[in-house]
Amino acid sequence: MLSVLRKSFQNVVTHANRRVVRCKSHQDTCAKNALIILAPGAEEMEFTISADVLRRGKINVTVAGLYGCEPVKCSRSVVIVPDTSLEEAVTRGDYDVVVLPGGLAGNKALMNSSAVGDVLRCQESKGGLIAAICAAPTALAKHGIGKGKSITSHPDMKPQLKELYCYIDDKTVVQDGNIITSLGPVTTFDFALKITEQLVGVEVAKEVAKAMLWTYKP
Repeated sequence: MLSVLRKSFQNVVTHANRRVVRCKSHQDTCAKNALIILAPGAEEMEFTISADVLRRGKINVTVAGLYGCEPVKCSRSVVIVPDTSLEEAVTRGDYDVVVLPGGLAGNKALMNSSAVGDVLRCQESKGGLIAAICAAPTALAKHGIGKGKSITSHPDMKPQLKELYCYIDDKTVVQDGNIITSLGPVTTFDFALKITEQLVGVEVAKEVAKAMLWTYKP
């Protein structure tokens, strides 16, 4: 009798373990994935707040160093260690959003990178989200992304964008289809929450905002 009970218990444990594995696999499959491209000279507030808010929303965030996986010095000398290189990140599968932080030097590197152009054009062709903040919308322009759409940026970038896009002056975050843009450091919370809203829903975005003592108005 004892051996029968022991065998029965083992079957239950095995079955439960299998169920756990299946659930984990389902969660991994359904999770949303974000790629943030980090270049030397990036604006650290725009990077850090974006990565933090998205992770609070249970979005898988991959931080990809533009030139490799070595530590990256940002615009105010804050040093950030990427998860991986951009070259490696693009081999890991599709991303639901590609995020470009601003920063003058960082944005110049994004503009001059053919690899960034390839990632953005691939993302656009699939209808995936592309999000750029501060100076980074000019990288979208350089790589031919979303021309004619409504966008915003840091005001200093307007002269480079107004002929190619429908430039919006009176909003801190602008979404037109699959393109999300925003002004700069102080608007990064709403920028990241807009991305969160698009990937996992407005209620999650509001919950994340509330936990940060922030008021999010979609």
